[in-house]
Amino acid sequence: MDKFDSHRRKLLALGGAALGLSLLPGQAFASLSTSRPRILTLNNLHTGESLKTEFFNGKSYDKDELTRLNHFFRDYRANRIKSIDPHLFDQLYRLQALLDTRKPVQLISGYRTLATNNSLRERGSSTGVAKHSYHTLGQAMDFHIEGIALSNIRKAALSMRSGGVGYYPKSNFVHIDTGPARHW
Repeated sequence: MDKFDSHRRKLLALGGAALGLSLLPGQAFASLSTSRPRILTLNNLHTGESLKTEFFNGKSYDKDELTRLNHFFRDYRANRIKSIDPHLFDQLYRLQALLDTRKPVQLISGYRTLATNNSLRERGSSTGVAKHSYHTLGQAMDFHIEGIALSNIRKAALSMRSGGVGYYPKSNFVHIDTGPARHW
C-alpha cells in the first residue's frame, strides 16, 4: 500500500508541475529559457542620453550593465538613482522580440522618487499619475519605440501577461511594470 501511495504522489507532483508550466505564456517562457545575450538600445528623451547595453550575457545578469541601466532610468528631476527590477528589462527585451524590432526604445519615465511622483500628481498630470506608482519602486517605465505603432506595442505587451500595461495614446507612450498582470 505504501508503495502505491508513493507512486501516486509522484504522479500527482509531476502532473501539477506540468500544469503549472502550461499556464505560463508560451513566448515569455521560451524567452526565459533561452541562453542568449539580451541587448537593449535606449534613448532618454529628457536627458538626451543614449545607451546600448548587454544586460544579460546568456547565463546571468551583468552587474556593471545593470548599474548603467539604473543610472539611465534615474529620476532626472531629483538626480536620484534606484535599483531597477531586472525583470523590467527582460520584459522590454521580450517585447522587442515580439515586435521584431531593434529600434531604440524612447524612455519617457523610469524611476521617480516619491517627491517627484507627488509633484506630478499635484500638477494634475493628464496621464493620471498613481499615488502608489510602481515607478517609485523601480518597477515601471513609460516609453515608445520610433516607427512602431503605439497600439501594436500595447497589444504585444498585453500578450505577454507579465505585469501592468497602460495605454496613453494622447501622450504617445505605453507603460509597463513588473507588478501583477492588469491593464488600463
